[in-house]
Amino acid sequence: MTATPNPAPHRGETVFIVDDDEAMRDSLTWLLEGNGYQVRSYSSAEQFLAAYDASQVSCLILDVRMPGMSGPELQERMIAENIDIPIVFITGHGDVPMAVSTMKRGAIDFIEKPFDESELRALVERMLQKARTDHSAAREQRAAKDLLGKLTTREQQVLERIVAGRLNKQIADDLGISIKTVEAHRANIMEKLNVNTVADLLRLALSRNS
Repeated sequence: MTATPNPAPHRGETVFIVDDDEAMRDSLTWLLEGNGYQVRSYSSAEQFLAAYDASQVSCLILDVRMPGMSGPELQERMIAENIDIPIVFITGHGDVPMAVSTMKRGAIDFIEKPFDESELRALVERMLQKARTDHSAAREQRAAKDLLGKLTTREQQVLERIVAGRLNKQIADDLGISIKTVEAHRANIMEKLNVNTVADLLRLALSRNS
C-alpha cells in the first residue's frame, strides 16, 4: 500500500477502526494517517464502546468477525444506544451475506479483504461527509430547542398555531385572547428566537423535530 500525503488533515474528525487483527489495524491506521485522517483503533467492540466520544465528527471501520462482541452485534448495540455514526464493514470472502444484512440496518457499505486502497479512501471520505452533515443537523436541532425553550407557555401556544397556519384572529379565538395580545406574543417570539421573517420562524420551529 502507498499512502499519499495530504497537506490538509481532517482536524476534529476521527476514523475509528475496530478489528481484532493487529496487522490489519496497523495497516489501516498507516494508510489513513498517511492521507491526513486522525485514527483511533481498538481490538474489540467493548474497547470502542468504552472510549467512544459522541462530540466529534467520526466514522467507523468495523470487522465482521471478532471474539466477544461481533461487528454486527456492535452495530445492534449502537442502534440501541442511539450512537449514530456511519459504518463500513470489513468482510472476509464468506461474510458477504452477513455484510449485506448490516447494510439493511444502516451500514454505509462493506469491503472485502483484501481491499482496494482507493476504494477505502473513497468510502471513508463518503462516511465523513455524511457524519459532517449529520453532526451539523444535530447541532442546529439542539440550538433550535434551546431557543424555543426560552418561550413562555402562552408563546409556545401561539407559535404552535402560527406553524399550523392559523391567522391572528383565529389564534385569538383559539386562546380566548385579543388580537393585540396575539400580535404582542408574535413580536416577543420573533425577538426571543432572533428571526425577522415568518419563513425563518417556521424553519426554526420545524427544525426542532427534523
